[in-house]
Amino acid sequence: MSESVTPYKSDSSKKEQVKTMFNNIAGRYDFLNRVLSMRVDVYWRNRAIKRLKKYQPKTILDVACGTGDFTIAALKTGATKIIGVDISVQMLEAGIKKINDKKLADKITLIEGDSENLQFEKNTFDACTVAFGVRNFENLQKGLDEIYRVLNTGAPIVVLEFSKPKSFPFKQLYNFYFSTILPAIGRLVSGDSRAYTYLFESVSAFPEGDAFIHFLKQAGFKNCTCTRLSLGICSLYIAEK
Repeated sequence: MSESVTPYKSDSSKKEQVKTMFNNIAGRYDFLNRVLSMRVDVYWRNRAIKRLKKYQPKTILDVACGTGDFTIAALKTGATKIIGVDISVQMLEAGIKKINDKKLADKITLIEGDSENLQFEKNTFDACTVAFGVRNFENLQKGLDEIYRVLNTGAPIVVLEFSKPKSFPFKQLYNFYFSTILPAIGRLVSGDSRAYTYLFESVSAFPEGDAFIHFLKQAGFKNCTCTRLSLGICSLYIAEK
């Protein structure tokens, strides 16, 4: 389970360690994302937004929103109000600056929040998105239960998360890049010796595919689907309350 994998060797909770890690790398996060993914993360977001648009949501909750890239992209659905929540204040500050620069503060609000204890009433949102954040939940099931609670009936949860390629030789190339090259570049640029090693470890431990769909169903979601993207590097999950 991904809950057992933590960024640092520390007695503090996974939640506190994840918060510390993202505060540490916030200043270089967007740059590293583009470089290390070779911008394929933009393609993944667009695929997710295209699927979400079919639901015509007016209010969206973006959990683990980070610096707000997915939050901003979600405006393409036609939503009139999007709220992003994240536990890292430094990531949120970078996102708020981005939103203010784009003059989107009337449509997007970013606030500090915990995915496992959302500060919203039940049946509040028309959709929820989580882009590369569910593997960082301290308690995956509790986080999904909370998302289910705040969604309106019939509303979708849209999740993008890293997964593991299965086919030779791409699987071997991917593992080498993710376990060796990516952490070295991440360490050099971000200044955090563990953040991008943790990325590989957390992806390796995450219950992907049918295993993750099981957690969605346990939370109460139905019509659960998983679409593997880019030869299995990323998976797009969609389910409905």
